[in-house]
Amino acid sequence: MKRSELADLAAFVAVAEGLSFRAGAARLGITRSALSHCMQQLEKRLDVRLLHRSTRGVALTDSGRRLFDTLRPAFAGIEQGLADLDHERASPSGRLRLHVGVGAAAAVIAPVWRAFLAAHPRVELELELSDGPVDVVGEGFDAAIAIRDFAAADMIAVRVSDPWKAVVVGAPSYLARRGEPATPDDLSVHDCVQYRLDGALFPWPFVREGARRKIAVHGPVTVNSSDLALRAAVDGLGLAWMNDGVAESFLRAGQLVAVLQDWSPSYDGYFLIYPGRRQVPSALRALIDTLRARRASRAPTDPGLVFPGTLAKV
Repeated sequence: MKRSELADLAAFVAVAEGLSFRAGAARLGITRSALSHCMQQLEKRLDVRLLHRSTRGVALTDSGRRLFDTLRPAFAGIEQGLADLDHERASPSGRLRLHVGVGAAAAVIAPVWRAFLAAHPRVELELELSDGPVDVVGEGFDAAIAIRDFAAADMIAVRVSDPWKAVVVGAPSYLARRGEPATPDDLSVHDCVQYRLDGALFPWPFVREGARRKIAVHGPVTVNSSDLALRAAVDGLGLAWMNDGVAESFLRAGQLVAVLQDWSPSYDGYFLIYPGRRQVPSALRALIDTLRARRASRAPTDPGLVFPGTLAKV
């Protein structure tokens, strides 16, 4: 159906509902003469009279009544759909599906999700935790929260956390048996929790006084998630490389000890990565506003909050 044909049918419904060209023209925001011209075009195209016109008013013909009875619920549905969209823009709703790294979940999402869901009770938050890169659109996510390196060239990246540092950690029991490494080269004689990222083993990066190193580590355990690396380190299976925020509560509790701190690299922070600036889903826009407001206010995080919660029982 052509756009002009749909417009003529909408004009017919406007006249038929009030049996008035004046009321129909006011509803559509056009002149009475323009509305009359639309009706003449529609009747000519359909080759049937839809309206009886007289000096006393307007009436539907039998054909007009049948067409009106068919069109009225359809246009009412369209109007309701548009009204629902307006309501959604004003009150975010629906499922918000995010691909989130474990460190990003702890640093970005966990500190705000209670307040965010309380402020937007019609939103359902779905998180898939993975530290690797993701095709946000291809895999059906609304957005990802990760380091900026994972943002494709055509994606928008909004900073949602402060910078963070990487840390190498080990359990006191492991360090008591094997000793502490003094330099990254010493890792060659240590058990390390290997990390597979996007199919390849992740070399541990280090930096000191501008000198950068990448060390290929070895050990009895290989994982693809930093929460599992954390679990392995706490259990004394070897040293692990991770976000200092993920390890923070375990370091504070004495369950882990940081080593090689003079070699810890720093990162710009986490970014919320999503496609395009136009027509951003209302729930995602609300989350972006929440995260920006938190950064602007520099609200402190709950030091006792660990994500995911199961690790707090270690």
